[in-house]
Amino acid sequence: MRKLLPLVISAALGSLSANALADTLTEIYNQAITNDPTLLSAKASKDSAFEAINSSRATLLPQINLTASYDLNRGETSIPSQQLNDASNDSDVWNATLGFSQELYKRSSWITLDTAEKNARKADAAYAAAQQSLILRVSTAYFDVLRAQDNLEFVQAEKAAVGRQLEQTKQRFEVGLSAITDVHDAQAQYDSVLADEVLAENELINSYEGLREITGVEHSNLYVLDIERFSASKSETPVDTLLKEAEQKNLTLLSSRITKDIAKDNISLQSSGHLPSLTLDGGYTLAEQKNSDIATQDSDSDNFNIGLNLSVPIYSGGATSSLTKQAEFDFVAASQNLEASYRSVVKDVRAFNNNINASIGALRAYEQTVVSAKSALEATEAGFDVGTRTIVDVLDSTRNLYDANKNLSDARYNYILSVLQLREAVGTLNEQDILDINAGLKVASKKNKS
Repeated sequence: MRKLLPLVISAALGSLSANALADTLTEIYNQAITNDPTLLSAKASKDSAFEAINSSRATLLPQINLTASYDLNRGETSIPSQQLNDASNDSDVWNATLGFSQELYKRSSWITLDTAEKNARKADAAYAAAQQSLILRVSTAYFDVLRAQDNLEFVQAEKAAVGRQLEQTKQRFEVGLSAITDVHDAQAQYDSVLADEVLAENELINSYEGLREITGVEHSNLYVLDIERFSASKSETPVDTLLKEAEQKNLTLLSSRITKDIAKDNISLQSSGHLPSLTLDGGYTLAEQKNSDIATQDSDSDNFNIGLNLSVPIYSGGATSSLTKQAEFDFVAASQNLEASYRSVVKDVRAFNNNINASIGALRAYEQTVVSAKSALEATEAGFDVGTRTIVDVLDSTRNLYDANKNLSDARYNYILSVLQLREAVGTLNEQDILDINAGLKVASKKNKS
């Protein structure tokens, strides 16, 4: 950890500015595709669900079995009342049977196959949702690093500014232009900024850990947002249109619909316990017996049989009716879960669309706040020089400037993430979004933000 801290902090400040040492969002996303356990688990679950179709279909195909046996019998028969040698009755018996069975009608088998196909569709939707979630998780973790990096740079810039003010205040005190209380106020502010720096450094380290959790790879330097090229704009698509699109494309809704369909099929599956089943069964048996006793002839036989087996359930203790009712209740639950999912999607689409608009408004406000805070700081410092403002006023103005810078930085990242969240809610989030964002990044410069 002692070696990691200087490395992470130097990376955050852009000291490792060579392109080869800086990771882009696209590179990190590609690493996540290969290494993210959540995505890989969803992929395996999808593959398993599709393989389950084959196992469900297998019950509808002919079942062929071969059985064989060999018996070795050794024995002697003696008759004490007769002066005869003991008689041997050894025998070797073997037989082989080739049997087959084919379902001609069994409703539950077809329903099970249909359910397996729907489960595969559901798993496919879950995997697609995991892919979209990965895009958002990677982007969030990436911008968490940039956010923490910005915050550290602002804190360090504030520390430098407050440090200069502390030095100036000490010099003014030495020549009698300032009171000792001014020195104490400046020192207190400087100590507070030092504490903020420690917290900011820790936040940056933890944010890098968030990336490592997803990719399984250590990261130390990232491309940063190109502020000069960054622009924010409201969505031109009406929210009602977004809602209609989400109703068709949102993967959570799709999964809930499939779950409801599966629950409906389960009603038919359970009620099929009342239905008869018809099976075609047959087999061919070959048997041979060899005897050591010449009085007993050897034998061999072959036999072929085929027949229809009809099974009609009469009474199962009420289990079939109970299971059917249980399935009906499960269908009601699935229907309500679908409605809950729909309402959640509507809420998310509206909320994320509102967040985009709010972020744009906040961006404009914070941009003006930064300009105003700079002017206020300059005016306060000038007033302090002529004695009309106190050092506390200067320190407050300094803090306000760097708080405004931090808020502006946060607003940029919040806007980007809100756009991605909206696209995920609508169901249109894809890898092109990663490429578009990546195009707006650049290699970090060594100059701190101010």
